[in-house]
Amino acid sequence: MKRGKKYTSKSENLDRNKMMDPGEAIGWIKENHYAKFDESVDISVNLGVDPRKADQIVRGTIVLPNGTGKVRRVLVFAQGEKADEAKKAGAEYIGGEDLADKISKGWLDFEVCIATPDMMKHVGKVAKILGPRKLMPNPKSGTVTFELKKAIEDVKKGKLEYRTDKNGVVHSTIGRVSFGLKELVENYGALIDAIIKSKPASAKGKYVKSIYISATMSPSIKIDPNKSIEVIEAA
Repeated sequence: MKRGKKYTSKSENLDRNKMMDPGEAIGWIKENHYAKFDESVDISVNLGVDPRKADQIVRGTIVLPNGTGKVRRVLVFAQGEKADEAKKAGAEYIGGEDLADKISKGWLDFEVCIATPDMMKHVGKVAKILGPRKLMPNPKSGTVTFELKKAIEDVKKGKLEYRTDKNGVVHSTIGRVSFGLKELVENYGALIDAIIKSKPASAKGKYVKSIYISATMSPSIKIDPNKSIEVIEAA
C-alpha cells in the first residue's frame, strides 16, 4: 500500500521497534497528526484468546469517562409511552414496522439501534441487514431494554461496545486528537481496564499480547502492556 508524503515523513521520525508508555504514545500522536479533520484516536488490543470458542469471545460495553467525541445518531424501536420516553431522551429516529420497512430498502442513517423487547419482532425482519453492520440490538450490550432513557443517555455520553474479531483483536476508539492528553489517557486506561476485567476464565497464557495506537491518518505505535497496567492503577 502506497503511503502519502506526510505519512512517510512522520514514520521516519518514529522508532517502530520502541514500545512507549500510553501517555508518551498519545502525546506523539497529538503532536504529529496532520489531517485537516479531527481524527479519531484508535487502539488495537491483541488478546491471547481463541475467538472460535464461544467461551473465549471477549465482549463488553463501557461509557468512556470523557466520551468519544462523536455524536451518534440513535434509532429506537418502541411504541406508546416508550416511544415518548425515547423522544425525550434524545433519540433521532423512533418507530416500529415503518422503520423496519425503511431499513429493508437500504436506509441506514444511524449509528446505534436500540429496541424494547416487545419490538424485536420488527427488528428480526431486518436482522440480516443490521447484524453484519454491528447494528443489531442485543441484551448483552444493553440495547434491548425497557430502560430507554438510560440506554440513550449512555450512548450520547460515549458508550461503546468492544468485541474480539476473528483474529482475537479488539479494535476501538478512545476519542479524538482534539481531546486533551489527560482526557485521552483516562479513556485509554478505562477501556484497557474493562478489557482486562473481561478476560475469559478459559483463556490460558498471556492475555494482553500487544497494544497498538494510532490516529486515523498516523502510523501505529506499539504500547508497553505493563505501562498500561500502571495507568489503570494510577486512576
